[in-house]
Amino acid sequence: MSNDLENDLQKARIEGARKHLFVCLGPDCCETRDGETLWEFIKQRVKETGVKVMRTKAACFRICTGGPWLVVYPDGIWYGQVTPQRFERILQEHIISGVPVREWIVIRNDLSDGTRAGLG
Repeated sequence: MSNDLENDLQKARIEGARKHLFVCLGPDCCETRDGETLWEFIKQRVKETGVKVMRTKAACFRICTGGPWLVVYPDGIWYGQVTPQRFERILQEHIISGVPVREWIVIRNDLSDGTRAGLG
């Protein structure tokens, strides 16, 4: 494996990750600046807490309303209208403590067992 690839894999925090956070930044579901603000906040808080997660940003989840969106895998939890303040609660309760923030869940799609349930 090349040093560049090895460094990139380490930077992506793949090894040891407990969860993978996907964030839709807009532009259709929300203002791009709101999505970018959320992304920067998530990056900062993940680094500050040292929580073992990977993060991926995307320009579109094909849900063109109700964003910014955050999906937490492997749980398959979809949160809509995520703000930095909401993310802080999701971070503390769901990502760190393991208890999803039920009132903000729009849908759950657990890919490991095929379970899908609208909970919002």
